[in-house]
This record gives sequence, C-alpha cells and structure tokens, in this order.
Amino acid sequence: MQEIDTGTQELLCQIDGHVAVITLNKPHKKNALGDILTPALRQTLLILSDHDEVGCIMITGAGDAFCSGGDVRNLLIAQETLTQRIFEHPKITVAAISGAAAGAGLSIALACDLRLISDQAFITTAFARVGLTGDYGASWFLPRLIGLSKAKELFYSSDRVRADEGKELGLFHEVYPHESFQENALSYCKAIAAGPSLAFSRMKENLNTGLNQSLNESLALEARNMVESMGSSESKEAIAAFMEKRPAVFK
Repeated sequence: MQEIDTGTQELLCQIDGHVAVITLNKPHKKNALGDILTPALRQTLLILSDHDEVGCIMITGAGDAFCSGGDVRNLLIAQETLTQRIFEHPKITVAAISGAAAGAGLSIALACDLRLISDQAFITTAFARVGLTGDYGASWFLPRLIGLSKAKELFYSSDRVRADEGKELGLFHEVYPHESFQENALSYCKAIAAGPSLAFSRMKENLNTGLNQSLNESLALEARNMVESMGSSESKEAIAAFMEKRPAVFK
C-alpha cells in the first residue's frame, strides 16, 4: 500500500488496490473538522484529483465516529473549498460511515457520490440541538436526496436516522455488519476502482451538472462526453472484452 503524506496525523491516506482510503483521525474528538484537519482534507483531495493510480476515494473515520461536525470559524471559505471539492471531484467518492455522522460530518457524507454505513451507525443533522441552521451544504444535498418535506423533518427534529431507515430513504447504498464494515466497504470501493474511471468521471459531470441546467444543455453535455468516451482506450477495451466474452480490464 502507498502512503500519501497529508502533513498531519489528524488525516491519514493510503492507496489500496486503486482505492484512496482517507481516514479522519481524531477519534478523541469524534473526528470533528478543525483548523488542521479541514485544510489537510482539502489539500489531499486536490492531490488525488490527478493521481492516475486512484479510481475511487473512500472517506471514513477512526474510532467510533465518522465525523461529529465542524469548526464554524472561517466558515464560508471552509464550506466552499471542502464541500465543493468533494462534490465536484473527478474521482468517485464514497463515504464509509462506520459511526455517527452529525452536522458538518453528515454534510461531507452527503457530498460524496455514494454512502455505505455500518449497521450500528447513524446520521443526524444535529443543528437544531445546538441552535444553529446548518452548514457545509446539508440544506442543498438533503432535499435533493430524500425530498424537501423529509429533509425539513430531519432538520427540525435532529432525529437520528439508523442504517436500515436511511437505506429505505435512499441515503445509504449498502448496510454492512459493524464487525466487517471496513473490509466490506473497501471491497465495494475496489469494485468501483476497477471500472472505467474516465467514463465514470464524465458520467458524474453529466449527473451533477444536470441538477441545475436545462434539458438542452444536458443533451449537449452528454453528446460532448459521449464523443470523447467513444474514442477512449476504456471504450475500446470494454467492446473487446464484450466480443471476447471476458471481463474488461481497465488501466
């Protein structure tokens, strides 16, 4: 496994089977964001953008929490540069929620493309419990994922959403046993990393951009990305594998 230098022990990153595993490593603080962890996470995500060996990024937390929230100092800069960097990242991002994800920690998970959760974990908006309104994009992501009415309920109540309920809502894509969670989550991410990463990146651009543009604009973007994909080595390998009745091997 290849270690990536993050500049701090509050954030760990290693590449395992083309998956960059980013671990928020402040278990004594429930992996809360802060003046050291937040910029390190932003910078590490930037480094991984151009890392050819990485096909998928898995973000997880050390100890019994995913991330318990964030520091509200320098809030605007922190939100824009971290949340947008996750959401717009060219690699597929997966939140592996092994413990509580609250407040800004939930927002980070929502910004990821996909979410996996331990059967013992939960998420909560948490903002109402401390008299705050929400940050890091939670009010943008949550209505788009589960609908405005349910999002309002979760914001106003700060209720905990357990794994099975969240899966029914469409928040979580897989629920794994706590005892084997990290192993299962990594296997899930390795399967993504073995896929056509350039095509995935273009798919992500189509889907994300389509949230806020017209149909005609989306059709034009799809056409452009489709043409670029057709001439790629990934497409040639996928077609060859189909014709030869074998699994595709993408580099």
